[in-house]
Amino acid sequence: MDLTRKKNIYPLLHVLAWLILISMPYLLTQGQNQGEYVVPKTLIHIWVPLFFYAFIFYSNYIYFIDRLLFDRRTVLFFVINAIIIAVFVWANHELKRYLTDILIPSDNLPNRPPRKIFLYLDFFASLVPLAFAIALKTTERWVKTEAERKEAKNVKLQSEIQHLKYQLQPHFFFNALNTIYSLVDIHPESAKNTIHSLGKLMRYLLYDTETEKVPLQKEIDFMTQYIELMKLRFSDKITISYSFPKVSENISVVPLLFITLVENAFKHGIPASKKASLSFKLEVMDTFLVFTAVNPNLPKNNSDKSGSGIGLENLGKRLQLLYPNRHSFTYKVKDETFTAVLTLEM
Repeated sequence: MDLTRKKNIYPLLHVLAWLILISMPYLLTQGQNQGEYVVPKTLIHIWVPLFFYAFIFYSNYIYFIDRLLFDRRTVLFFVINAIIIAVFVWANHELKRYLTDILIPSDNLPNRPPRKIFLYLDFFASLVPLAFAIALKTTERWVKTEAERKEAKNVKLQSEIQHLKYQLQPHFFFNALNTIYSLVDIHPESAKNTIHSLGKLMRYLLYDTETEKVPLQKEIDFMTQYIELMKLRFSDKITISYSFPKVSENISVVPLLFITLVENAFKHGIPASKKASLSFKLEVMDTFLVFTAVNPNLPKNNSDKSGSGIGLENLGKRLQLLYPNRHSFTYKVKDETFTAVLTLEM
């Protein structure tokens, strides 16, 4: 529900509540033996006090609570309310006595209790609308503060996501340029084709990934093009395989999550001179997606800046922001083989 609708509903709820409070006592007495003075008695004992209670409630709800209580002028707030309640208790008692004398004959009146009892009862009854006004206003203030906090958190979250995304794009571009650089001298024609492929990849990065989610098939096509681009860089000693299914267009994911694991495999899984095997697999299981990347574990040394990038740490942060409690991300090294498994709940 948007704020405009809420602002329109609140006055209606107030009107409805007061209509119920005003009409209910009269309606409840209709089936009882109240004689011909039902309306005067309801007016004197119900409607007159309700008028004073409404004034106490709305004067505090609209003005005094915000200007005094929430402004930490507590003593002044309670002093003013004590004066208002005292005046209203006296006025309520005098008005009820006056209306009783002119509307109800004395022979239809029960014996009146001592005046002090009425004054005490009216005083404590007048505290109810004051307490209710404080409770309602405090609750509304908390709801508003909570909504603002969530909005601020959401803005911060989107900012962090955008920041991490901007980190990823230059990182991806840097790796792709390395591939093209390695082809310029030995395969000029392949380098030209690679630049064309890179243009398509960058177009996807810059435009298609601006939305919150993208069709999973587009992500699969993007990873396929990237892997094929990277294949051009390595000799036959490096075996690169992937298994990506054709999926329905209605399956969507947050963009650029799986590519981090693909990049990481190429960064850390390619040896200088010996054979190696890299594999990537995406599986769709009921309501889950499972992406697995397997590559040799060849950690970079401290002098190699390509190994100090954003990689897995970046991915972990994005998952926490975008799939809280809806993902699993694990990786391990066993027998010099690095395996990363990312599971997303769709």
